[in-house]
Amino acid sequence: MRLAPLALALTLAVLPVMSHAQNSGLASDEQILIKQVNADKKAVIAANLGLTEEESAKFWPIYDEYERATKPYQDRLAANINNFAEKYDSLSDADAAAMLKEKMAIEDGRNALRQKYTAKIAKVLPAKKALRYAQVETRIQLMLAREIYGLIPLAR
Repeated sequence: MRLAPLALALTLAVLPVMSHAQNSGLASDEQILIKQVNADKKAVIAANLGLTEEESAKFWPIYDEYERATKPYQDRLAANINNFAEKYDSLSDADAAAMLKEKMAIEDGRNALRQKYTAKIAKVLPAKKALRYAQVETRIQLMLAREIYGLIPLAR
């Protein structure tokens, strides 16, 4: 499978992060993981789409714009996780409710953004390549979420 390089990168990225998380908390671990995965993400997408030069000229500017637009959501997620880590031992119901509300808002915003940009991509790529992009993007996001949330202990 062509996603194997990204899966390997995720695994290699998570191992040092997990050991670091055990020693010093989650303060920046998820940001490190996101940066490492994003570095390989573009290559994985390119390998899976097989774009022509004409398609590339239309696709990559939209993709780059999408990636820039997701950055605030990544930052909010990192802040929410860090807030949880800081308050883990003294988490109140009010704190938990606020964190849950923020988590859901982040997910809603990212989903809306993904839909917006997938629609833009569907206008510039053939339908099968647009679908393939959406599938690869979803797989990458699911792998990343699994690794990030796997680092976070459940609320007590």
